[in-house]
Amino acid sequence: MARSKFSDRTYDLPVTMKAAAIEEFGGPEVIRLRTLPVPEVGPKEVLIEIGSAGVGVWDADVRNGSWRPYGRPKFPLVLGTDGAGVVLAKGRQVRNFQIGDRVWAYHCANPKGGFYAEYIAVDADHVGQVPTGLAPHEAGAGATTGLTAQQGVDDHLKVRAEETVLIFGASGAVGTLAIQFAKRRGARVIATASSRTGARLVKELGAVEAIDARKPDALERLESIAPGGLDAVLALAGGEDLARLLDSVRSGGRVAHPNGVEPKPKRRQKYRVIAYDAEVGRREFSRLNRAAEEAHLRIPVASVYRLSQAVRAHERLERGRVLGRIALRTF
Repeated sequence: MARSKFSDRTYDLPVTMKAAAIEEFGGPEVIRLRTLPVPEVGPKEVLIEIGSAGVGVWDADVRNGSWRPYGRPKFPLVLGTDGAGVVLAKGRQVRNFQIGDRVWAYHCANPKGGFYAEYIAVDADHVGQVPTGLAPHEAGAGATTGLTAQQGVDDHLKVRAEETVLIFGASGAVGTLAIQFAKRRGARVIATASSRTGARLVKELGAVEAIDARKPDALERLESIAPGGLDAVLALAGGEDLARLLDSVRSGGRVAHPNGVEPKPKRRQKYRVIAYDAEVGRREFSRLNRAAEEAHLRIPVASVYRLSQAVRAHERLERGRVLGRIALRTF
């Protein structure tokens, strides 16, 4: 028998589930709510009852076929790279989780399907305990972006106390978390945001100032805020606006960006450019959880949709200018 953490019900493990899946590549309209078999749990996997799942721009790339992490996909394909919920069952080799544990998880190409579903079976090494203080919808929207932000700040930029750090693309899903992780390190954080609402959000999260990188005087303004130059930059978007602001990086500085940022920042003699992918495992989740708790992490969620409204969630995603992240809830 399994007990849900989202209600008072106790029940046998389900045979079928609702999931938002695609049968072909295309626009948001190809997403359909389907009844699918609950995936079987392998010896190294846990079965999670999903409470909420994150919706990211990379999900749209999977949906339209421009990014194929699964290789040749097997339809129906359930979307979603991360989510949070409760462990309902576990494989015989799983020792680090118990039934009823509140967890979040990340897997960009889970062979048993994505997180836009009521249940998911996923390798236990891709799962972590939810940090203290995170609400269910925050945890569901935070694993992919949390790992990306924390590793960018701590592992690749190696941000130190009293350094001046620019988060370029700071009002988005990764940037809003990166601000907080850099502040945790004692850095002075400057953020880019292109709207008043975005500027207000990044300041609330700890940025000392917000700059609209599109404006002609953006570099001049940055140099007035950081006259000694930038020690480090986390670039979460590319293009001419970023290239112009990189003139302010001091000699010996560091620039990091997740793979997938296009165009990539150009290498220059005076600073290093580091491209990276977020890694996932027990150690990585343990480090993320410690950083999240020390930073008193907030995960801004712009909108929450029901699982049956996944089409609307993707339509909102494609309109752009999402502050933080979008989430789906299953209950």
